[in-house]
Amino acid sequence: MTLSVVLPVYGVAEYLPRCLDSVLAATDPALQVIAVDDASPDASGAILDEYAARDPRLTVLHLAENRGLGGAREAGLALATGEYVWFVDSDDWLADGAVEAVAARLAEVRPDVLVTGFARAYPDGTVEPDTWRGLMDGAPDGFTLAQRPALLQMILSAWNKVVRREFLDGLGVRFGHGYYEDISVTYPMLLTARTISFLPQECYFYRRQREGAITTTASPRHVDAFAQYDAIFAFLDRHPEVPAELRRLVFDRTVKQAVTILDTPGLVPAELRREFFHRTAAHFGRHRPAGYRHAGGLRGVQYRLVERDAWGAYQRLRPLRALPGRLGGAVPLARRAVRGTARRGLYEAYRRLPLDRNLAVYAAYWYRGYACNPAAIYAKARELAPAVRGVWVVETRAQAAALPPGVPWVLVNTPAYLKAMATAKYLVNNVNFPHTMTKRPGSVHVQTQHGTPLKLLGLDLRDRPEAADDMDFERMLEHVARWDYLVSPNPHSTSAFGRAYPGRYQVLETGYPRNDRLVNGSAEEAAGIRAGLGIPERNTTVLYAPTHREQHAGYVPALDLAELAAALGPEFTVLVRTHYFYAADRGDLTAGLDGAPAGTAQVVDVSEYPSVEELCLAADILVTDYSSVMFDYAVLDRPIVVFAPDWDDYQRIRGVYFDLMEQPPGPVVGTQAELAAALLDGSALAPPSAKARAAFRERFCPWDDGHAAERVVRAVLPVTEAAPGAAPE
Repeated sequence: MTLSVVLPVYGVAEYLPRCLDSVLAATDPALQVIAVDDASPDASGAILDEYAARDPRLTVLHLAENRGLGGAREAGLALATGEYVWFVDSDDWLADGAVEAVAARLAEVRPDVLVTGFARAYPDGTVEPDTWRGLMDGAPDGFTLAQRPALLQMILSAWNKVVRREFLDGLGVRFGHGYYEDISVTYPMLLTARTISFLPQECYFYRRQREGAITTTASPRHVDAFAQYDAIFAFLDRHPEVPAELRRLVFDRTVKQAVTILDTPGLVPAELRREFFHRTAAHFGRHRPAGYRHAGGLRGVQYRLVERDAWGAYQRLRPLRALPGRLGGAVPLARRAVRGTARRGLYEAYRRLPLDRNLAVYAAYWYRGYACNPAAIYAKARELAPAVRGVWVVETRAQAAALPPGVPWVLVNTPAYLKAMATAKYLVNNVNFPHTMTKRPGSVHVQTQHGTPLKLLGLDLRDRPEAADDMDFERMLEHVARWDYLVSPNPHSTSAFGRAYPGRYQVLETGYPRNDRLVNGSAEEAAGIRAGLGIPERNTTVLYAPTHREQHAGYVPALDLAELAAALGPEFTVLVRTHYFYAADRGDLTAGLDGAPAGTAQVVDVSEYPSVEELCLAADILVTDYSSVMFDYAVLDRPIVVFAPDWDDYQRIRGVYFDLMEQPPGPVVGTQAELAAALLDGSALAPPSAKARAAFRERFCPWDDGHAAERVVRAVLPVTEAAPGAAPE
């Protein structure tokens, strides 16, 4: 096996010696290094000649005129003779032993493409590991993109891809002109490679925030991205054998990159932003896959505006980008930004009406339906405060049809909705209502939140830019100022909420109303739920409920469900509940399991099941990572296994209020094999696990006695029916 390294060189004299030293440190005498001086205006050409005089493995090609990164790579590739080619950027450098590690993996696997691990290097000397590397945990030595589509979520630059030269030559692709020149090659490589291998070792140091780098430079040339996108989709048109799902993922990734370029301050000059947006809309219309479905939440609204070429509305959307998953009302608020003038006028007219002191508006999860703490409070209010009429806000008629019988509802943005929001005295939600729904004097807002916080929230995200995602903290505090009551599930949450959401509201230390169902549930109820889900009576039922990841644009599975099912065997049923943020892009979680051998576990996708509480009642064991469902499930005092393959990344990106590894509710595992073993060997039921769970319950479940909803209703609403009081012990 022979390797050629191609180095395009332009204006990097300051960094070039380190790069050359790192590459030429390899001891392989057959290594070929081709450096292309792309008419560099500085001393780079002289530095290359000096190194070439000392090491015959280095060939220098001086171009008479600048061709750009793409042209320089093509010129170097034409001289390459190695079986494999590695395109290394000359302002970066290789880790010690990188060439040897790459050569060993290439010789062992003989892949079409080898993807290497890397680290980011910053001007202050700090080094950051690749935040996406966990997506490849458990990957076999050789795989295809269809088998590991999460690879498309990782960086798609050429510099950490080592490609078999004959395979690359046969693709009929070229590096593009201008910016983002490498994606017109890297996408086709990955899409059609018969064998891809991933080397997790950090072989490459990628220099970030360098002055003059395209990721930090304002330039009209960012529009070059669209030519590269066209080249990618032209390639896909020539290769109809590429699965449709991969084409959809490529489309999503290119649209996301385009809007990220547009929204990153200082990249696209102000006078060109409108034109860049129009080019993005044209790209969307030209390459939208057949049957494409928009994502949910604000990302879906953003893409719809791109598809409509609605530049004015898109601009008005930008201040709302902090809302999804944190402040609530993002989707209806964005829609009003598009066509809301008349509705705003109607809402203001309704606000002139008197408050209806016997009306309460309920909502959950951005108007997704009847759920969580608001649902438990609503049910108890019907019993204890029947004079107060409750109405639920939903986004679609399908959600309305799924409400329990007899529950009144209004559709968002209809006159009935606007009137209810303008006149109700009581408003109960587990996220925030839209910012335009102004709090009226005399109205009472009850904020329940929707989970005990492990991850950082609110103001505690100020130094976590990736997790904060441009959150408008001032706007957030305006929302908090509307709260009259904040429901807390435990002392830990009272403390965390107080830091994250400072305000003048009253904290109701009641426990979580949604957990009353868990405390009061019976064995007969659980058996009925299991029967409704088609679970065999004697099967051990595992509920797998992972949380979302800020660094992932869409659903990226951490488990191979087919392998887990095979490992567990037919006496297990696995209920899979993905995070609701991934409703639009998780696909068919049970794809490929229909023809599974008879000896495998039953796998059921319950992501759309309306009640998480019922799933908890049905499950014998919970498997989760960092989801707040663990705090609720602990109420049942049943086994919990923490599957934490990326704990270090999660802590670093999102931040946490306490170290879950130090106080877990049960066994902690980091790999799929360890998870299967923990479920099979009884360790989740062993005395050490029971002891850990007891300590966890003592800290996080002290108020869960089955009467939390009653305590909230009595604190907020006018109770008209005598009922026994209930106070947490």
